[in-house]
This record gives sequence, structure tokens and C-alpha cells, in this order.
Amino acid sequence: MVATHSTRMLILGSGPAGLSAAIYGARAGMAPIVVQGIQPGGQLTTTTDVENYPGFRDVIQGPWLMEEMQAQAEHVGAQMMWDHIVEADLSRRPFRLVGDGGTIYTGDVLVIATGAQARWLNMPSEEHLKGKGVSACATCDGFFYRGKKVAVIGGGNTAVEEALYMTNHSHDVTLIHRRESLRAERILQDRLFAHPNIKVLWNKVVDRFVAGGAPEGLTGLDLRDTKTGDMSHIEVEGGFVAIGHSPATELFQGKLKLDSDGYIEVETGTTRTNVPGIFACGDVMDKIYRQAVTAAGTGCMAALDAEKFLAEAEFEASAAA
Repeated sequence: MVATHSTRMLILGSGPAGLSAAIYGARAGMAPIVVQGIQPGGQLTTTTDVENYPGFRDVIQGPWLMEEMQAQAEHVGAQMMWDHIVEADLSRRPFRLVGDGGTIYTGDVLVIATGAQARWLNMPSEEHLKGKGVSACATCDGFFYRGKKVAVIGGGNTAVEEALYMTNHSHDVTLIHRRESLRAERILQDRLFAHPNIKVLWNKVVDRFVAGGAPEGLTGLDLRDTKTGDMSHIEVEGGFVAIGHSPATELFQGKLKLDSDGYIEVETGTTRTNVPGIFACGDVMDKIYRQAVTAAGTGCMAALDAEKFLAEAEFEASAAA
């Protein structure tokens, strides 16, 4: 027998955005159901030291922070469900999601907080050194590399912005790009080339992230020239992979308005999508800031937008009765 769970507010995703929406939704009496997906807690569960989330003077752990957020959401009345959604019917209210086991979830409003994942190079040496010198977020982790030599890998806006950001902490930043020209906007390129602490290595790809030291960490990069095949090595203590992000929006293609990069488009200054009653928050709609605190902020916005939508819809329904 297929199980069905219905709620006034259905939330898909359980990172800072989804859980913040759940906290505000529960406090507003909407008894939200949060479908947690394949990575409960979002990207912060794969992060160790978190030093930039407000309210904590000491370094905290990403998984601990998400456990606390979830506990807070449950404490005020949100219900957590563990499922992988494979189907979404957004054509009418209540909106309908279907899990891979057939379980059905319906909501009078839907908050999408499925997030985005950083793209990696998918190399064994990269995986081995994640959190030990290899990162995909300079804004998150750059502080830990004060005064150290670092490299940023990529050639688009993300890579150039990360390289420029790292000059706040490092006097020796190397940008590594596989081509002989950057894809970043011209104004960013101009700033990059004018900065005395950044050098660019053209036509190079990372062949291996080199480990060493005690405790073990990144000590350098083995590079391969994309034109000649020649090998070289640079010594760095921090390596930032900045080749973009992939928003988790496969479910919504053809059903919601997405931008050219696959992010959900929302009305400026709100979390409203092009479908009334559906709201998007966190990294699935934000490709600029991508921080836990901004995700939490937009989660709050989504809950408030959803509450207002429901109140207006219910008033109109009662007036028409």
C-alpha cells in the first residue's frame, strides 16, 4: 500500500536553506514536512571547520551545525522524512512529489532547497586531500591559508573571483587554466592581470595533488601541459578547485523556469518562482554568494513568502465560498 504524506508546506532539501524554512514554517503553524534527499544536511555535512557562521566565537564543525539545525526544526514542529524524490507534479496544487519507493508527498506550497554541488576534478589524489589542503570554496576556507602559497584551478568567473579573494590571505596566488585564455568577464580579467600577487599558468591541468608532511596535507601540484604533455611541479599548501557548480534541478527541467546555468529563477527580491505557490531558496537559486548564512537567510524568506501566499489564497477561497 502506497503511503501518502500531506502538509501545508512541503520542503525538499535539508541544508541550511531547507531547515531554516522549516523552522520559520513550523513556527507559523504550517507543520512542514522536510524531505531530506540523498545528502541530509547538504554540503555542510562534508565540511569540517566552520568559522564564518554567525553566533559561534570558536570554530564549529559543519555536521554538528546541521544536526543542531535539524533538532531545532524538529523541536518547533517540523517533520523529517528520508527519501529520494524521483518525480514531481507541479502542474496544480497541492503539489505532488514521489519518492523512489513510491511514497507520495503533497503540499499546498512547495519550498525547493535542493542546493548545488561544486564540480570536482574527480581524481583519487583530490578526494584523498579534501579538507587537508584541497577545497572547492575559497570564501569558506581561505582564512585557513593565511600567508601560504595557494593555487586556484579554473578559468571562469568563479576561478578569477576566488583567486582575487585569496589575495586577502596569501601573497602568492597561482591561477591554473587548461586553455590560453580565460572565460571570465573582462572586468574580472583586468583586475586579475593587474594584481601583483597573482600569476597565471596557461595550458596546464592538474595531474596529481601531492600529499606530504605530518599531519598529512597538500604540499604541491603535479601539472601537465595540455599542448606539449610536459610535466611540471609547483609547491602550494592550498588548492582551490573552481570549475563551477551544478544545481540540483534535474527534477524541475521543463516545469520551472531555469536560467542558462540550470539555477531556478526567482522574482528579484523574493523566493517566488514562475509557478505560484512554489518557492526556491539556497544554492539552487543563488549562484553568486553560495554561503551557509545566505542560504539560511533565503530559507527564512521562502517560509515568509509561502506563509503570505497561503494566507492570501485561503482568504480568497473563503471569500468566494
